[in-house]
Amino acid sequence: MSMTDPERIPVIIGVGQVGDRPDDPDRGLDSLGLMVEALKVAAQDAGVPLADIDSLAIVDQISFHHLGKLCEPLAAAIGAAPAINYQSAAPHGDTPIRLLNEAANRIGAGEVKLAAVVGGEALRTAAGRAAKAASGEDKSYNAVRKVATRREPNYAQRHGLSAPVDIYPLYENATRAAWGESLEDAQFESAEIWSRFSEVAAENPGAWIRKPASPADILDVNERNRPIAFPYSKLMVANSSVNQGAGFLVASLAEARRRGIAEDRLIYVGMGAAAKEPASILARDRYDHSVSMETSIARTLDLNGMTVEDFDCVELYSCFPCVPKMARRILGWPWDRPASVFGGLTFGGGPIANYMSHAVVSMVDKLRREGRYGFLFANGGFATDNHCIVLGNRPIAAARFPQDFDHQAEAEEKRGPVPELVEDYAGPATIESYTVFYGRDGAPRAGVVVARTPEGQRTLAHVDVRDAAMLAFLTDGTHEPVGTEGRIVALDEGFGWRRT
Repeated sequence: MSMTDPERIPVIIGVGQVGDRPDDPDRGLDSLGLMVEALKVAAQDAGVPLADIDSLAIVDQISFHHLGKLCEPLAAAIGAAPAINYQSAAPHGDTPIRLLNEAANRIGAGEVKLAAVVGGEALRTAAGRAAKAASGEDKSYNAVRKVATRREPNYAQRHGLSAPVDIYPLYENATRAAWGESLEDAQFESAEIWSRFSEVAAENPGAWIRKPASPADILDVNERNRPIAFPYSKLMVANSSVNQGAGFLVASLAEARRRGIAEDRLIYVGMGAAAKEPASILARDRYDHSVSMETSIARTLDLNGMTVEDFDCVELYSCFPCVPKMARRILGWPWDRPASVFGGLTFGGGPIANYMSHAVVSMVDKLRREGRYGFLFANGGFATDNHCIVLGNRPIAAARFPQDFDHQAEAEEKRGPVPELVEDYAGPATIESYTVFYGRDGAPRAGVVVARTPEGQRTLAHVDVRDAAMLAFLTDGTHEPVGTEGRIVALDEGFGWRRT
């Protein structure tokens, strides 16, 4: 079917986002409540009743996991009975873009005329309620780490590699070395990018933290900006302690016109592309590049017949600095231009898998005001899942729906050999990447080295953070630890790294 048929052309017609800051967590909205409110705002923005939607797609949430699948409760709450009603299988950061692409496909196939995508997380409220209910001294609540950690820790988890904040530093340290940057230069690049995120967030009513932070603020490690996992401090990592919901409505161009929606309110959906890395972080071919990220970005440009010069704004996923730093190099986006329209996951807010719904909302708002096209890059898991798409305030000539957005085969063709994993190794080894973990008091509590044996096998080793010389070598920036030869020795429990 030609994409000149307005019945098959997908456009975003309404967007909505909400935040909830209750003084008493018992009075706060849960994740379902946030989704309901976000969709109400989107429906008001579009001027259409939610009862009319044919399709409802929900981003999985973790803050109120006991609620289970929200398909029926959400549909009932908004007074809808969509023929298609589903929730994503897992809370991955690429999910909103995937669900947008799926909605565009259904419209392109003539299956639906009006689709809704929504998500919400109330981790701040969930943590507040958990703290009120807790007995004893420990009132901490870390839903992200709880979800990420197995009941029986695997090899990576036994070395402290459980949650995203533990793992993304491996990419940060590996890419810094591969790009030939000093620690100082790499940290400055991160701080500059993050400072621009804060400036975007400060101007965005939907952002969680609306106070600009200078690069110096982000680089200054102190009690308020404590170290988390080397080289990241608190102001460089996603802020999941938020209550935020966002959603959007997608219709066929013909349906939008039948409902009398003004042409300058319509945002056209371009083609998307997705690819992913192996689920296990130890089954990756490397940590200084991602073939799935490269494939998803490059293929999206090709499918839409565009180059980086066509985009007036971008959203490069920003859970941790290594992600937008890698993405901007692949895309060719300048480091001194904002890489977000929402404000990034630190300042805009990091509602787990639903951040990109907020990015879609903000991209639509921006494109309604100015520019031509916007590029959205989403990432999820442990630098695992990638999905990109293009939006425009004018038709996208190359767009064809439905499309197969899965380009995994192409990514696999580019993938290098994956090193064999050995779990019980002692002997000479070279650092492939590493990180040091810090406690809430700012003191180093543990560390891990990903190492290669002389035969090219991959293994893990603990870092003795009581060894001041070792810690300084890994963190002071005087030498580049990646590529350094050392030795792994057997300990009473596990294996430890030693510099030779």
